[in-house]
Amino acid sequence: MKKIIECVPNFSEGNDLNVIRQITAEVEKIDGVKLLDVDPGKATNRTVVTFVGEPEPVIEAAFQAIKKASELIDMSKHTGEHPRMGATDVCPLIPVSGISMEETAEYAHKLGKRVGEELNLPIYMYEKAQPNKERSNLSIIRAGEYEGFFKKIKEPKWTPDYGPAEFSVRAGGTVIGARDFLIAYNINLNTTSTRLANSVAFDVREAGRVKREGNPITGKVVNDENGNPVRIPGKLKECKAIGWFIEEYGIAQISMNLTNHKVTPVHMAFDAVNESAQSRGLRVTGSELVGLIPLGALLEAGKHYLKMQNRSLGVSEEELIHIAVKSLGLDELAPFDPNKKIIEYQLRNMEDERLVSMTAKKLAFETASESPAPGGGSVSAYVGALGVALGTMVANLSANKRGWEDQAQRFGDAAASGQSILDSLLKAVDEDTRAFSRIMDAFALPKGNEAETQARTQAIEDATVYACEVPFHVMKTAHAALDLIEDMVANGNQNSITDGAVGSLCIQTAVEGAHLNVKINASGLKDKTRVNQLLEDANKLMSDTQNRVQAIRSKVNEVIGL
Repeated sequence: MKKIIECVPNFSEGNDLNVIRQITAEVEKIDGVKLLDVDPGKATNRTVVTFVGEPEPVIEAAFQAIKKASELIDMSKHTGEHPRMGATDVCPLIPVSGISMEETAEYAHKLGKRVGEELNLPIYMYEKAQPNKERSNLSIIRAGEYEGFFKKIKEPKWTPDYGPAEFSVRAGGTVIGARDFLIAYNINLNTTSTRLANSVAFDVREAGRVKREGNPITGKVVNDENGNPVRIPGKLKECKAIGWFIEEYGIAQISMNLTNHKVTPVHMAFDAVNESAQSRGLRVTGSELVGLIPLGALLEAGKHYLKMQNRSLGVSEEELIHIAVKSLGLDELAPFDPNKKIIEYQLRNMEDERLVSMTAKKLAFETASESPAPGGGSVSAYVGALGVALGTMVANLSANKRGWEDQAQRFGDAAASGQSILDSLLKAVDEDTRAFSRIMDAFALPKGNEAETQARTQAIEDATVYACEVPFHVMKTAHAALDLIEDMVANGNQNSITDGAVGSLCIQTAVEGAHLNVKINASGLKDKTRVNQLLEDANKLMSDTQNRVQAIRSKVNEVIGL
């Protein structure tokens, strides 16, 4: 899985669109970064920009945007309703997929250090990137704002984390950090009553409601010994919520911010609101996402509702998303387009899936064309994918077999495992073609002088190593599917035993075909120690595959009895 982070810098300009465009143009210049949203506010005189990508390109884009803002925005002339302390007021990094919060915080520090040193601006780290909890809260750091920071920065406890202990008259200072992804999520109710919607919101939000004597709405507020109101906490952690009426839709909603979707995922929030609504005579009719959502959050929702239906989880990514959308009612108010609402899909390069997105007929014609790619490597990966797909099918049939309900979980888990292997092999279909292209690109490099010749030689070696690694990965991945197929042939739905056997033959073809690619590519490597080890490992995989597939065929022939 690619490492994907989101960056949401807030710039202290919300009126001059020319300035805003110049800042966002710096983001769009960086390859591997996608600008998702630009949201200027006139009253706040502030613009929130959202972009995503892999970590290194994202922090490069953030640096260039911060630099441009420091050149264009004069904080000595800035006014606006929103608290602020600099031209780039705050710049959070948010882990989206394939990366931990700790790693994201490291990238925040890398960005903060560079901004402090190269742009000579005072930088404060916040949230998960700030080990000092006394200064990790944004509002505490920003207290005093731009006007008060010329004095505040001289206090020993407010020495910047990076950059000079001098406040910039023109650009001010910047707060950089790492925080959790926030999902803005609204749940629809079959009522127009804001009061009832708020009652539900108070039931579920972490802050809950103020405790009252007698009547929970009009009763006297109960205070503690210090005179502060006693609160009854709500059901959901990391959840902020309020009820409101949306005139456009003619319904009330629970408007939520899920500040850590790993603690409170969208499906948990939906179910909690549904339970509270029903207890008050209301009904949840659907929901909507405001902005984007990580792919993993929707996949987990799909799995959650499949489990509730006692169904196998061994289904495709597309099916999991479909189940999530229908279960959460995400398409009630407007069509739900995964390509526009899922962060990873916004970043997806369709060229990366050119082959696997074709119809079976078109892929066959593409393979038959005069182009050398796709070739045997891609076909081996695809045949392996078909093989594990057959094993997964048997697992799903077994999980749903009447009278086998006590084994539904066990077969469902097997199907989910098969689906994971299937996904990996499908990715390898296009990856093998890219590996071939890398070799061709390396051979096309210039070789005029000694430096160019050395660079070309190294590029060819690196590309060849990768061209060995891809088919070897296919061998290992396809071989791993034999556990599933052996289990299904021995213990699965016996009406489909020959499907499992055909799957094993596909796996053998995938392993043997990929083995040929490993050998021919390894022959071009200069590092013979690496070649020998690679071939030894590949030979073992092929031999084991052949023996196990033969055993599967013998088992199936025995059962058939012909």
